Amino acid sequence: MSKHLNDWTRKEFEALPHRENWHDEVECDCIVILPMKDCHDSGYRNLDFVAVSKGVPICRLAGGSDVVHLDGIGGLGHHWLERFGCCPRTKEPVGWSIDCLKKSGLLSIFGPRTIIAGNALSSFEVFAKIGDKNE
Repeated sequence: MSKHLNDWTRKEFEALPHRENWHDEVECDCIVILPMKDCHDSGYRNLDFVAVSKGVPICRLAGGSDVVHLDGIGGLGHHWLERFGCCPRTKEPVGWSIDCLKKSGLLSIFGPRTIIAGNALSSFEVFAKIGDKNE
């Protein structure tokens, strides 16, 4: 049986491999924020993110981002233009949550839906999966 996410150390998170292709989207249940030591061109510290599925960390996602956008830049959700055809006036709420892992002290982002982790770009976007409620 694998150990609980709360028992992982920062070094164990850092030892995980990055996803195979930076442009592939990754589905997961939770994302752990992994602050890096180097700085982005913006002057803010770079962030990496660890995808977690069913309580098991599976891979690192970014490494060169200085910000994370929940439900994408502007908060309009995944593929919002294809879904709405324009900028929507209203959008179904997601209910994002953040907690702090016991051993590593790292922050974890999760919600009531599957998370889609976007491309590994300067601004890292995560989305709630459309039509997926893990209730």
